[in-house]
Amino acid sequence: MSLLLAAACGPAATEEVPVNAEDVMFVQMMVQHHRQGIEIARVGTARATTSELKTLTAAIESTQQSEVEMMLRWLHSWDQPLTAATGSHDHHGGLPETDVKRIQALKKSGSVERDLLNVLIAHQDGAVRMAGTEVSTGANPEVQEWAAQVQASRKAQIGIMMDLLSRRSS
Repeated sequence: MSLLLAAACGPAATEEVPVNAEDVMFVQMMVQHHRQGIEIARVGTARATTSELKTLTAAIESTQQSEVEMMLRWLHSWDQPLTAATGSHDHHGGLPETDVKRIQALKKSGSVERDLLNVLIAHQDGAVRMAGTEVSTGANPEVQEWAAQVQASRKAQIGIMMDLLSRRSS
């Protein structure tokens, strides 16, 4: 009799993981932000002369490429567009983008390491701010946990880059 009752209950319901508009917007924004970070890091990998900066930019490029792939999987699994409609980021304070002209200028810079460090510091600070918003307003625990990791790792990278920049100034 108990076997019949158990069978009648059917499969256990799976609990939906929450996703809100802030999660979606954060991930959409971070995909674009990371793509810019990868482009900036590639300049460093190609043009930096110090091994420490070459290693850092190679690590940034590799990490952010993996993270882009993870974020695209999230968007697919949520049945959300990979990019937001034009202007939809405006109510989120806009996308902290690095000026495309600044990235292009890096490719020709005569002071590439100093300029690269300045661009990357500002870029990674944008990621820290975006991640902070997700931590406080997102609903998806996995995305919020990753956003907290982004905050910590990018702050650490900024510290390394500030140190490298101060050594260049000394």
